Amino acid sequence: MSRLLRGFLLERGITFGKGPAKLRNNMATVLEDAEQNITPRMRRLLHRVWQEWKRLEVDITDLSEEIERISNEDAACKRLRQIPGVGPLVSTATVAAIGNGAAFRKGRDFAAWLGLVPKQHSTGGKAKLYGISKRGNIYLRRMFIHGARAVLLRVKYDTAGLGQWVHRLEARTARNKVIVAVANKLARIAWAVLFRGEAYRHSALCAQA
Repeated sequence: MSRLLRGFLLERGITFGKGPAKLRNNMATVLEDAEQNITPRMRRLLHRVWQEWKRLEVDITDLSEEIERISNEDAACKRLRQIPGVGPLVSTATVAAIGNGAAFRKGRDFAAWLGLVPKQHSTGGKAKLYGISKRGNIYLRRMFIHGARAVLLRVKYDTAGLGQWVHRLEARTARNKVIVAVANKLARIAWAVLFRGEAYRHSALCAQA
């Protein structure tokens, strides 16, 4: 919505700084300013789009609060949220998708279902690894990728457990591959937490998952 509004206004020489806040805070003034080069018809259209944008933001806020509430009340979600990089969205989406994880024999199977393991091709007894398979639940895979990026920011000064593992990984491979590897690790840990019904334990589960 904000891009649509910016596009309409830009055509009439009206610009704002980056970020939705700048546009949001000035829309009322733009619509009320009779000296702006905006026809009555365009002014009505802009007002309609702006109202839809505000309603959408209210809906997003309501849904976010509902997801937060569910993740705080559900026992499985609460356990998942103890894992670094796993917040309300990842926890609720994971529980909704796999329940207690019993459909998978091990964490690697869950990660493979998400498409977070590399595709392989064997020839002459030698295996060659390619990019991730990208199969399975696209939304959930994207959430774990976002969670992995958050982990990379959080473990910068962590020299033990998961942090140590991430630092070793970063020293020998490209960042995008590190992100996928961390997402894979998070998915396997999440499966272990759900399948065993236990709380996340920083060192032990990282080693076992």
